[in-house]
Formats: sequence, structure tokens, C-alpha cells
Amino acid sequence: MLAETICSAVSVAGLGIAAVTAYRKRFASAARIAAYALVPLGLVMTGAVGWLASTAFSPTAWAGFGVLGAAWLLFSTTRAVERRRAGRPETGAGETPSAVAPKASAPSLGSRRAAAPQPQAAKPAKAPEEDFSDIEAILKKHGI
Repeated sequence: MLAETICSAVSVAGLGIAAVTAYRKRFASAARIAAYALVPLGLVMTGAVGWLASTAFSPTAWAGFGVLGAAWLLFSTTRAVERRRAGRPETGAGETPSAVAPKASAPSLGSRRAAAPQPQAAKPAKAPEEDFSDIEAILKKHGI
């Protein structure tokens, strides 16, 4: 009984705020506020508030919520595993995925015996030639 009274009071207060907002010529905001204000009243009228109140104190209902939570956890975990495996090729029954490509090249650092190249004097950087032809084509296409 108390929950229904509180929901009705919240709805009346929300409708009052919507009326003040509409008086200030903000009709879109007033309509949105009125929609939110009517939700608690609708829940009371459909009996959803009474159902929620009886559910809140039921151990069976809480056990059901626990089972639903476990199902959601299993579902999200398996989806995450599927997404991680999506990029990998499937291996056969006895095969193990190799860590290195079959025809890997030699290390790019070179051998230790090779002399280190001498650093060259700093050259002034040459300004790269910028090609804006594609951008110009887009601008011309749009008449700019």
C-alpha cells in the first residue's frame, strides 16, 4: 500500500513539473517529463509494483535471479572465448600451433661481427611534396 502511494505521489509531482515546463514554452521537454512521470502510475495500475514487492521478499525468486546471473555469466564468457578464437586458424587433432612462421627470415639485427655503420652527418630534411589532387577533386565535386 505504501509503494502505491509513493508511486502516485511521484507521478503527481512529475506532472506538476511538466506543467511548469510547458508554461515556460518548452513543450518537447514537458512531454518527455510527463512521459517519465506517468511510468510509476502505470506500474501501479498494472500491478507490477505489487508483484515486485512480493518478489523482493521471496527466497525462491532470489535463487532464480542467481540462476539467471550464472547463465548470463556463462553466456558472456563463452562469447568472449569465441571472439578471441575467431582470428586463429583451427588446428588439427594432433597439431600444435607454431610460434614462428615456417619460413622465418634471419634476425634483422645482423651478426655481431659486422661493424656498426658510422653515423652520418645530419642532413637538412627535405620538405616532402604534398599531393592534394584527391582533396581538390573532392572539393570540386561538391562545388567548393
